[in-house]
Amino acid sequence: MKVAIDLSQIIYGTGVSHYRENLVKNLLKIDTENEYVLYGGSLRRLQDLRFRINDLGITTKTTVKTFPIPPRLADIVWNKLHILPIEKLIGEVDLIHTSDWAEPPSKIKKITTIHDLVALKFARVTPKIIVDTHKDRLKWVNKESVRIIVPSIATKNDLIELGFGEERIRVIYEASNHIKANDAEVLRVKNKYKIREDYIISIGVNPRKNISKSIEAFNLAKSGKDIKYIIVGQKVDSNYNDQRGVRFLGHVPEEDMAGLITGAKAEVFASLYEGFGIPILDAFNCETPVVTSNVSSMPEAAGGAAILVDPYDVNSIAEGIEEALNKPKTLIAKGLKRVADFSWTKNAEETLKVYNEANNHEYQNQKS
Repeated sequence: MKVAIDLSQIIYGTGVSHYRENLVKNLLKIDTENEYVLYGGSLRRLQDLRFRINDLGITTKTTVKTFPIPPRLADIVWNKLHILPIEKLIGEVDLIHTSDWAEPPSKIKKITTIHDLVALKFARVTPKIIVDTHKDRLKWVNKESVRIIVPSIATKNDLIELGFGEERIRVIYEASNHIKANDAEVLRVKNKYKIREDYIISIGVNPRKNISKSIEAFNLAKSGKDIKYIIVGQKVDSNYNDQRGVRFLGHVPEEDMAGLITGAKAEVFASLYEGFGIPILDAFNCETPVVTSNVSSMPEAAGGAAILVDPYDVNSIAEGIEEALNKPKTLIAKGLKRVADFSWTKNAEETLKVYNEANNHEYQNQKS
């Protein structure tokens, strides 16, 4: 079997990038039987794309194909016009695993990963071009993909609500991207960012991350405690400043994240919606207690190892923070047990099963 995988997204440093990188690295380790065509398009970052693909552990059964197609053009040609079959660019294969952005036409069986439905559920705060792209893409996924991979039962249910057939959807959990940092690394990172006090941490400032309510909750929970609130991302409100114990770090390079998470007394992840919630697993791996939401996929990811709170209730979040600070050992032990259930090797093994299942599926393109 020859499988083509779209890696166009790996140059952007997002959760989707990490997923694609980890999936392919582990597929190439565990699968010595099948052939892979790793392809992607970019214009300004074509060389970077080629370098990153070639850095994934290429084998003799791997072919790399890149082409100068920028994301906006890919959206127009493949999602909107739905022309130029992908095999014109990559040759004949048995299966195609498409990306998080473009859904090219093809007579070949397609598998697609849908990470979440953020663009649709939070359309008011998402750029219109992104909302439209995902609407167009989902239309073709529903018509043409023989199997759809999702990272949670919650996301599976979201797709079913949109009219996707349950029989095509497969839940394959993702895994942590960070491991616990040693003491020297934690000290290095704290010195780099001039962090002197104990702190809790949140990652991401997208509106759905619910940072405003988390800050209000922190201000309630910190009473009488010498503790700061470190937020990875740009400041979302000029009213929040260091004097109130809240500090926005802006962009933080990937190599500093494990140290920051490990050094925190707790991670607050009171998001309103997630496709899965990998930051929860990252904190578990870094032996940091987690406070997270009781909605969407967060309880599924946490698996009873985090404190669940109502993300719409400031008092609930504040109580969760206090509880995490008061019983860290219990939460750390539960987190380590939970995160052991997830691995990128397991993700690749289950994805390979879906490839085999799809390859044996009687396929009829529903576009006609």
